[in-house]
Amino acid sequence: MMRDFSSSSDRIVTVFGGSGFIGRHLVRALAREGWRVRVATRRPELAYHLQPLGKVGQIHAVQANIRFPESLAAALSGAEAAVNLVGILAETGKQSFDRVQAQGAAAVADAVKNAGIGKFVHMSAIGADANSASAYARSKALGEAAVLSATPHANILRPSVVFGPEDQFFNRFASMARLMPALPLIGGGTTRLQPVYVGDVAATASRLLAGEGRPGAVYELGGPAIRTMRELMAFVLAVTKRPRVLAPISFGLASTIGGITELANKALLGLLPAEFVFTRDQVELLKHDNVVSAEAEAEGRTLKGLGITPESMEAIVPAYLHRYRKGGQFADERLA
Repeated sequence: MMRDFSSSSDRIVTVFGGSGFIGRHLVRALAREGWRVRVATRRPELAYHLQPLGKVGQIHAVQANIRFPESLAAALSGAEAAVNLVGILAETGKQSFDRVQAQGAAAVADAVKNAGIGKFVHMSAIGADANSASAYARSKALGEAAVLSATPHANILRPSVVFGPEDQFFNRFASMARLMPALPLIGGGTTRLQPVYVGDVAATASRLLAGEGRPGAVYELGGPAIRTMRELMAFVLAVTKRPRVLAPISFGLASTIGGITELANKALLGLLPAEFVFTRDQVELLKHDNVVSAEAEAEGRTLKGLGITPESMEAIVPAYLHRYRKGGQFADERLA
């Protein structure tokens, strides 16, 4: 008798921006929970790699663009739930923070409202602040406000720095250590962060869509420990076995350098290696700690509040940073 590998669930969840870093982990988590996952992205061909994460026919990609409401409506047709992961870490070309993270969030929320969908999770970030000097933080706050205005039942997720095998945090600094004799400590490296595992972020969204948590609540997600940028850099160097100088530079000097690298990258049509590019906006973000607030802790709007025990970076990160060692992943192995 032929075995049926198709999904038996009729529950459809649409994940906007599901082909990215957080998206692939969320798609896997939702598939395991029995959802039929519709990955909505500007370029569906870039989401085909997600199909093996579920049963045959359980995961499929559709074309959608936040600039075209009709494409959002089509992507949500027949769906019971939705997630918006669309976001950028730096502005490039027409992809501005305001267009993607404020206007884009509003467009998705309006589409969710018009579709009558009752379960909606929107990805934001710790530090979202309408009064921030950072354009990134302001756009995140505007996106949150638009989402809650259109869909008051929505849940907002505010993670700290997210880590995992494909992250742009630990991987970036490990790559820098491979290419440079020193790593910059912007503002002296005293900024505090609370790195959170991407699998825990995905589990949070999955639980909220399953009806756990409080509708309309903003959840702040951080790992089990708070570390300074200096401590995180030292951790990367220890794991990769790359002795490098940790060089403190002031916020003012870092902002000047950031402006220069922004101009150089534009002149080179975006071809400057990512390891050598940081922006003035990113420097602005580093002026403030990126940790879960005391209010969120007290009110249970955290991983712990949802019954999730966060994974530590020490347990996860070495497994994917080993490849940055001078002799490669197996440099320390010897024949017995």
